[in-house]
Amino acid sequence: MKRIFAVFAAFVIVSSVVRCDNVNAASEPDISAKAAVLISADTGEIVYAKNCTEKLPMASTTKIMTTLLCLESGGLYDEFVADREAIKVEGSSMGLQEGDIVTKYALCCGMLLPSGNDAANAAAVRIAGSIERFAEMMNDRAKKIGLSKTYFVTPSGLEGEGHGSSAYDMAILAREALRNEIFRSICSQESIKLEFGAPPYTRWLKNTNKLLGMYDGVYGVKTGFTDEAGRCLVSACERDGKDLICVTLNDRNDWDDHIAMYDYGFDTVNVLDVALPADMKVDTVGGTADRLRLVPENSSVKVCTMAGNEEDFQFTLLSAPFVYAPVKYGEVAARLRISFMGRETDTIPLYAAESISAVQKDHEEKGILTKIKELFGSIFSR
Repeated sequence: MKRIFAVFAAFVIVSSVVRCDNVNAASEPDISAKAAVLISADTGEIVYAKNCTEKLPMASTTKIMTTLLCLESGGLYDEFVADREAIKVEGSSMGLQEGDIVTKYALCCGMLLPSGNDAANAAAVRIAGSIERFAEMMNDRAKKIGLSKTYFVTPSGLEGEGHGSSAYDMAILAREALRNEIFRSICSQESIKLEFGAPPYTRWLKNTNKLLGMYDGVYGVKTGFTDEAGRCLVSACERDGKDLICVTLNDRNDWDDHIAMYDYGFDTVNVLDVALPADMKVDTVGGTADRLRLVPENSSVKVCTMAGNEEDFQFTLLSAPFVYAPVKYGEVAARLRISFMGRETDTIPLYAAESISAVQKDHEEKGILTKIKELFGSIFSR
């Protein structure tokens, strides 16, 4: 069983207050959206905001959550026949027909690029058995992420009673989704080649996110539109180590508004070089040394921040209670969680700074027993 313990100080959760007034009124962009927010993708800090906690319909940006859950469900490349009833849905489509053979990966592409409602429903039924049960999964995950103004009724974003979110919640959801490398890879493509059908054949899907080709550094994320929600857009952009996420809800001028917010954001945020702990060790068992020194690949990490400093960061060593020998120099032996004001910014691998050879079996067994006694002794002595 794994245990988490702190390297320097105890890992303290610090509640951050979400402020949705304008962060820097002196030079703020003029945004036409009903609600908008710009955050650091690294720390989650708000760089610019307008009505960002107001719950509104968010149309097909809903599919960010649907795609994330689909990617996390596994079996991405297993072929199956899309549910015949699920794909009978109005609105945007990836072109699924009755009897089509698909994969979850293809459905994810169908959701993120052409914004297929058929893909969203097919994924929901495949994963949860029904749209209703999948919506429950979506809401459970929303709570775990900390989305306080979000409620899902449909996997596609077509309106249902109570279905909605806030600009800030959608930014935090996008931040979570973009930590998934496959999600990030898909949503950054202007077009993608897939095979599906009955039998599968090659075809191209085109991304509805025109911002990918309009502004340097944009790498996602998702468009949305319904009559009730208006134009909705979640995007992400990275330049010179500055990584930002932008959301607008009910915005008739979303492309230009996102560009204006990025122009403002890149002039406002900073890149902070955060030094990593230098003296990290983990206990070992069965080896020629009792402790193993750990080192990160680099001595520091660069973080995009609005107003943070090094004192705002916490470090938590993630490791089993002890590492079994032999250990080879350079192999991954643990991980380090980096957090800003209680919110995880990154988790990086830690490497063995030395090799530790195994000792004879009788010594190894004795060492294991000693470690177990020490472990239980420390527990019961508290």
